[in-house]
Amino acid sequence: MSKKQASNKNRKFTKTEKRSSSKTAVTAKKHLGQHFLEDEEVAEAIGNTLTLSGYTNCIEIGPGMGVLTKYLLQKDMHIIAMDLDTESIEYLNTSFALEFAKYISGKNSFQVIEADFLKYDLDSLFSGEEFAITGNFPYNISSQIVFRTLANKERIPEFTGMFQKEVAQRICAGPGSKTYGILSVLTQAFYDAEYLFTVPPTVFNPPPKVDSGVLRLRRKDDFTLPCDEKWLYTVVKTAFNQRRKTLRNSLKSILPEQIDTTESLFSKRPEQLEVAEFITLTQAVEKHQKN
Repeated sequence: MSKKQASNKNRKFTKTEKRSSSKTAVTAKKHLGQHFLEDEEVAEAIGNTLTLSGYTNCIEIGPGMGVLTKYLLQKDMHIIAMDLDTESIEYLNTSFALEFAKYISGKNSFQVIEADFLKYDLDSLFSGEEFAITGNFPYNISSQIVFRTLANKERIPEFTGMFQKEVAQRICAGPGSKTYGILSVLTQAFYDAEYLFTVPPTVFNPPPKVDSGVLRLRRKDDFTLPCDEKWLYTVVKTAFNQRRKTLRNSLKSILPEQIDTTESLFSKRPEQLEVAEFITLTQAVEKHQKN
């Protein structure tokens, strides 16, 4: 991590730091969950969350009017900006592309795709090479974006971007926290999660009603699990669906009779378990289910 990146950690941007862009070429659409970032300093800080360690490709989800995109273009990466908004796509392919063409060189490239990230065939991108993901993610689909990333983790070594603060904190939360849950465990089974800084509503147009949070996920060196992934998902989701109950009770519907639920582990509630403990529990369930 560079000194500049390190200085942003846990930073909260304030209204007085705002350096706004006055461009209003694209209208924010409520049904798409759009809140356009207008602060250049915040956009640059998000761009700097990418480490460019081990990859040269990146997908930006929801580029809007390109306030973050122009900082990504200054890096040695091949960038695909993906958006569902036809108006944003048109703007990025015309005015924006002309203005920032100077940043395109032999070391990078820029492509705009009108598509839904949740449905797009990611195997068709970057000739099968690995790629990072970043963006100012629409709040209404941010969790789904994370789960799509987990499903394609073999190709995604790094993921950064801006969420609703509560969701970003949930992804990065550790055991014992009230926000620790399904998203935390399943993400951290494969990625190291780091909450970087908080962003206020004042830097968006229109401003959301809540703070935003920027995080970084770095894929673990060994991201293969010693258990079946589908069973891990089942165990974690079943446990947290009744998070106030002990595991002895919340997992009753999937626990084989052979498992000794008098062990101390089953007296715990799901938010008390480390990711490694969920994996161990999954191994036991999976073993007896097969027998």
